[in-house]
Amino acid sequence: MELLWWIAELLLVPALIVILGFVFGVSSKHSKEEEGTSEIYEAHPVIEDPNSLKQVPCPSVFDPAEKYMSLIIPAYNEEHRLSGALDETMSYLQQRAAKDKSFSYEVLIVDDGSSDGTSRIAFEFVRKYSVDKVRVILLGRNCGKGEAIRKGMLHSRGELLLMLDADGATKVNDLEKLEYQIGAVAEKELQLSRPCDSGAKISDIPIVAFGSRAHLEEKALATRKWHRNFLMKGFHIVVLLAAGPGIRDTQCGFKMFTRAAARKLFTNIRLKRWCFDVELVYLCKRLTIPMVEISVNWIVDFGSVCVAKGRLGVGVVFRAYVVVFERDLKVFGFDV
Repeated sequence: MELLWWIAELLLVPALIVILGFVFGVSSKHSKEEEGTSEIYEAHPVIEDPNSLKQVPCPSVFDPAEKYMSLIIPAYNEEHRLSGALDETMSYLQQRAAKDKSFSYEVLIVDDGSSDGTSRIAFEFVRKYSVDKVRVILLGRNCGKGEAIRKGMLHSRGELLLMLDADGATKVNDLEKLEYQIGAVAEKELQLSRPCDSGAKISDIPIVAFGSRAHLEEKALATRKWHRNFLMKGFHIVVLLAAGPGIRDTQCGFKMFTRAAARKLFTNIRLKRWCFDVELVYLCKRLTIPMVEISVNWIVDFGSVCVAKGRLGVGVVFRAYVVVFERDLKVFGFDV
């Protein structure tokens, strides 16, 4: 079995390269057309106040920050999990705000065209906590997780912006780990590049903190079937080809961005659905944005939409590779 495993790994890389070449040949022909027409179906973001029945002006990430932290939660058909995740999130935020009067926050739920009661649950929390604390963006149609997060990031008010999944797989208080590491990196960056600028803020420095489950991989390898480990290795190879080394776990849905980083990344990202995270890593490297990876607690929820759609992951990573390859060929330009 070990010999077969070694042979399979040996054949995996050239096989993936051949497949990637084929996918690029098929996809590159249509990619510019797809990207050029995507704006036609893009829903204009709307923030509604269910208490006053009025629409609230939609902020821009290019405006000055009004809150210390924004939490962006993409949600697609999550009516059964969203309530529990929001209860835990709001409890943490309220307790922290009570202890630290300077701590201000908002929770932004982006309903990605759900067909169930996701928006109803979300608006219940707006009614309970006010539209200043909890906001809902309705995309109108299913655009994909990457697009939902992009919309949330571009219309957030925080100095720090955290994306987290609606299933509550990662405990919200783990955000303090990411927040601390961003602060440490920002302090070094300020000392090096802006030693005389006493008015500089963390939010002005582009930094990204990636939550990571890589520390759980060894245990997972021991319990998973050999064919799943084989596919996982293939997945990691494709990610390595697309984004390069540096971040071991690109797919964890728990990431924090400074406001400056969000401005750069989410005006340039192209992938709208799964594995947009791979493109984020690539963009960080291309735009020289510092990245840190921090271990977080993670609980598997087998009812999660992310787990259910994970079977399509390899094909989507191929698409990520194509997008990255197209960038290197200067098919796309940067807005920086």
